[in-house]
Amino acid sequence: MVARLIIAAPASGHGKTTVAAGLMAAFSERGVAVSGHKVGPDFIDPSYHCLATGLPARNLDPFLQGEQRVVPLFLHGARRAEIAVIEGVMGMFDGMLGTEGYSSTAHVAQLLDAPVVLVVDASAASRSVAAVVLGFANYDPNVRLAGVILNKLGSQRHEDEIRAALRPTGIPVLGALRRTTEIHAPSRHLGLVPVAERAAEAERFLPRLAAWIAGGVDLDAVRRVADTAPALPGVAWDPAHEVTPSATRGARPVVAAAGGEAFTFRYTETAELLEAAGVDVVDLDPLHDTELPEHCAGLYFGGGFPEVHAEELSANVRLRKVVAGAIGRGMPVVAECAGLLYLCRELDGLPMVGALDARARMTERGALGYRRATAPADTLLAPSGEEVTGHEFHRTEVLPGAGVHPAWQWDEHSDGFATPTLHASYLHVHWAGHPGVAQRFAHAVHNGV
Repeated sequence: MVARLIIAAPASGHGKTTVAAGLMAAFSERGVAVSGHKVGPDFIDPSYHCLATGLPARNLDPFLQGEQRVVPLFLHGARRAEIAVIEGVMGMFDGMLGTEGYSSTAHVAQLLDAPVVLVVDASAASRSVAAVVLGFANYDPNVRLAGVILNKLGSQRHEDEIRAALRPTGIPVLGALRRTTEIHAPSRHLGLVPVAERAAEAERFLPRLAAWIAGGVDLDAVRRVADTAPALPGVAWDPAHEVTPSATRGARPVVAAAGGEAFTFRYTETAELLEAAGVDVVDLDPLHDTELPEHCAGLYFGGGFPEVHAEELSANVRLRKVVAGAIGRGMPVVAECAGLLYLCRELDGLPMVGALDARARMTERGALGYRRATAPADTLLAPSGEEVTGHEFHRTEVLPGAGVHPAWQWDEHSDGFATPTLHASYLHVHWAGHPGVAQRFAHAVHNGV
């Protein structure tokens, strides 16, 4: 059994990521094996979890993965841990719009039968904090609120006032954290700056974060809360049970998967499924690498911030030409969101790979939300009519040329580009929820060797 707890909040901005990553770091410094998990499709927060725990980032999302996979995927991600810290998303009961909280933090807490610790920004209130906490404790009897961590307190007197107001509720205060300018992660248009873009700074930041949490949170009490989680039924998810490896003569084919500072978004299970299907996944940094890896037979460009690094990506002319040539020769390629932009002719006026007859540019308005998408025809990733669940999150637009065959369709909207060997779209699909996507791509990679 894995001890576990969920870190939730009344709304975004209360400090969930800071507290969750800080708890992971503080327990790790005690020598406790910790796994980090994130509710929802977020790619950035898990990068801080990975830094704090030393384990791969993991997401838990009933919409993207299916309710029935949440527990198996959790058990898979936590298999090497003594305690699992699961960071929630938005406000505790906020989920997919129009669904009464589907895929919310509360939904995942019920699926995992996990106690919840509520992080509350107390900077602009005192006794009213108790009313907020009590409301969250009583709102849904199927969610067990086991404690609260007060964040951004101004003084001991401020803390004492809130503790006194909370005492009659019976909900324990597990931590009280003072306001500080020392603990801060920079943000920009789509949230926090990923760890890969500030690795050295983040490494130095981690011990300070762990010390701050250890100084203001009763870690023993938090651990006792986590230990109250009962054993979970079922078995851990295993990628080898989801796909079938193709026979290979000689070296296994390689998929070059974009990484580095410009391409920081990739679900861990994507590579695990491809590996199980007989494909080796090797990182490719489009900012600095100039050649594809040996035995490369496929390309995967996930999400990230190419718009932030457009000049450097454009300046790496050698790799752009190598990638364009490989795609032109029919090498299978999957591109999601950032990858889509990279494969266009240009991004904000700067030359890119040019594999797609399209221009990309930053916009003022963004696109955000869950999607149910359908393959309009047989494509590299799905047969005609296949439905997948995915997530869209960007602040760019792509202006295509004529004669485009879309990769997906949803709500009368066509998205992306598809050829027999290329699939490029804004949609992020969690392949653990749709292992047939991984199987189909791996099959194409094997056939291209």
